[in-house]
Amino acid sequence: MNYFNHGTLPYFRFESFPDGGILQHAIFTRSGGVSPAPFASLNLSVSVPDEKANVYANRRRAYGLYGLDTDTVVHAHLVHGHAVARVTQADAGAWVSHVDGIITDEPGCALTMNFADCAPIFLYDPLRRAAGLGHAGWKGAIVDLPGAMVRAMQEAFGSEPHSLLAAVGPCIGPCCYEVGEAVISASHDAFADPSALLADHGGPQPHFDLPEANRRNLLRAGVRQIEMSGLCTACRTDLFFSHRAEKGRTGRFGAIMILAA
Repeated sequence: MNYFNHGTLPYFRFESFPDGGILQHAIFTRSGGVSPAPFASLNLSVSVPDEKANVYANRRRAYGLYGLDTDTVVHAHLVHGHAVARVTQADAGAWVSHVDGIITDEPGCALTMNFADCAPIFLYDPLRRAAGLGHAGWKGAIVDLPGAMVRAMQEAFGSEPHSLLAAVGPCIGPCCYEVGEAVISASHDAFADPSALLADHGGPQPHFDLPEANRRNLLRAGVRQIEMSGLCTACRTDLFFSHRAEKGRTGRFGAIMILAA
């Protein structure tokens, strides 16, 4: 990923995704907003007890990078599942119910989601001019949200998996993600060679490799071009919010993806 600043607003973009107006995207950090601690400062979520006036001011700053605001982007009500919805600009300003993936082929349609340890999943089809944004924590990885997004783009747009560009954004890494029996058991059911995803870090429980689990799901779905952020949200609370590292008292950083109009 590459790091940028727009005035006082820092953000990242993936190196492998096109630039020059064909596709606009950004992963925002926790900096550049107006919220006080523990939501300091660019909290983009109303699901945490931050003042709504702060959240909407933060959204104007973040989405304003592309001339947008809360009512001109498509939001999703995330539930840690594998449902994927096709959206258009008619959905702008609304929260699409109970999905963890949203896809579009409509120019100008802006997709956005918020995160605090779960993995942002980006998909772009340069041939069909379509895009998808997803949210995959351990539950999303187990039920294969990334693969569901690929299949949804195949069905909706005729996308060919090997032509897709994919990226897995900043999320909690295996360095910090100690897990219990529920994740261990589910990993054995969902993945071949689960032991490679459950590393021994010298503690009483293994650590789950969430970014690698999501990369495996993309590969299994036929995607071959996958960029990994390499950033752990729990290690880098200077850059991102982390539900695990901050014991639940934190905000949510955002991601946005827009097909050029």
